[in-house]
Amino acid sequence: MRRTRVSYSGSYQPLTAPSAVVPDGLRPELADVGRLARRGVRALVGAARAGERPQLSRVLAAHLGDAAEGLDVVEETWPGYEHVNVQAGVDAWLGRPGRRHELVGVAGFQHMHFGLGDLLGSAGEHPHGPRPGNPATVNLACGPDGEVRACQRCAIYLVTEPDGDRAALLLRGASPEMGMTQVSVQLVGTDLAGVAGAAAEIRAASVEHNVFRGQVLSFGQEVFGHGQTLPQFHRRPQLRADQLVLAPATLAEIQRQVVDVARHKERLLAAGQHLKRGVLLYGPPGVGKTHTVRYLVSSLHGTTVIQLTGNALHLIAEACSVARALQPAMLVVEDVDLIAEDRGMHPGQHPLLFQLLNEMDGLAEDADVVFVLTTNRADLLEPALAARPGRVDQAVALDLPDAAARRALFELYRGELEVDTSGLDDVLARTEGVTASFLKELLRRAALVAASRTPDGGALAVSAGDLTAALDELLDTRNAMTRTLLGSVPG
Repeated sequence: MRRTRVSYSGSYQPLTAPSAVVPDGLRPELADVGRLARRGVRALVGAARAGERPQLSRVLAAHLGDAAEGLDVVEETWPGYEHVNVQAGVDAWLGRPGRRHELVGVAGFQHMHFGLGDLLGSAGEHPHGPRPGNPATVNLACGPDGEVRACQRCAIYLVTEPDGDRAALLLRGASPEMGMTQVSVQLVGTDLAGVAGAAAEIRAASVEHNVFRGQVLSFGQEVFGHGQTLPQFHRRPQLRADQLVLAPATLAEIQRQVVDVARHKERLLAAGQHLKRGVLLYGPPGVGKTHTVRYLVSSLHGTTVIQLTGNALHLIAEACSVARALQPAMLVVEDVDLIAEDRGMHPGQHPLLFQLLNEMDGLAEDADVVFVLTTNRADLLEPALAARPGRVDQAVALDLPDAAARRALFELYRGELEVDTSGLDDVLARTEGVTASFLKELLRRAALVAASRTPDGGALAVSAGDLTAALDELLDTRNAMTRTLLGSVPG
């Protein structure tokens, strides 16, 4: 009996095998035979010539000799943020008179753990492993205003010494995505003692040519990615003493402890006195602690400055390490009360403030390092400072400006702005208890009031009434929160 099936239309049709449908673009052509033949030839030639391809093991053996695989490897490592300084040290070492080198890029290094010892052996011949290629570089910050330096991510330097000795150097940057947080330099050579000495010379050169030296730096971390520590460079501020409105005795106290010690360090050391010191600037918000720090930074030309604020406060150990290596140095920790109870990133660590105080105590007596700490809450620090005395040598209170200071601040912030000061005495009397930030905002608002009542294009001049109107606005009860944000609670 013939089999039938029912279609959706209700009619009967015979069952037949489905026909194969081939898209037009995939129909066989005569040219496909030639393509297949060429692919087979390429595979055959590639297999036949595999032994002739450049391989890192052969490159190293050709440079170091047949006994290269048995040579000892010497390694030096640095934190990942030192990559740019390691590159500077390597470049300086390679540039010594009479020393010649050839750069060999390494391809296929990503996501692989290996060293020179591996490359000298079978890993240097693996078809899918590291192999000679074009140098891969990354631009890393080396100064303010976007200044960068090209650094090798993974490269081999084939070095020939003036006396004929040969060495190979592998420079590899950190790979946080692979758990490799350090920069490494590995050396191997025909003269083992010379290789060990070369490693020490490169480390010394990375300090001598350190691009952080004499700069103003802050430390932060990647917001996305693997939390790698990243240094940022800043322009050194330019601030004169007359732009810092402090009581003369207070300013002299700060200058003596910070600036004068740096100026007279040779005589102090000769007299057996120590250079390391700690200064605490404390007072309510808006009294000029940050402004005072800016003045100190501008005064210490040639001093390396490391600033720690906000979410970078846990990088205390890294900042202190840089300060020790690049003396003279100043380490600034703003709002240090924020770390009075915060602990480090690892279980069992003490509060970060204790870690900071221990770092301060661990410095040598002749270390030219000054720690400048600022806080709005000195009461939170007292227990820790009492438990570890001697770390902070001078605590300086910065108070709200008195009438004379408020007048000086008014003149400073006025700048080139034309202001009718006939009612200034009354304004200053009504601003008892305000901060410098309040006075700066007062002048800006007075200028805005003047601009709003005068035609566009005309010269801006603030009248006594404009100044009074701006002050009335700021003192209005509706602006209580604004006054708090400016750090001022005038009576």
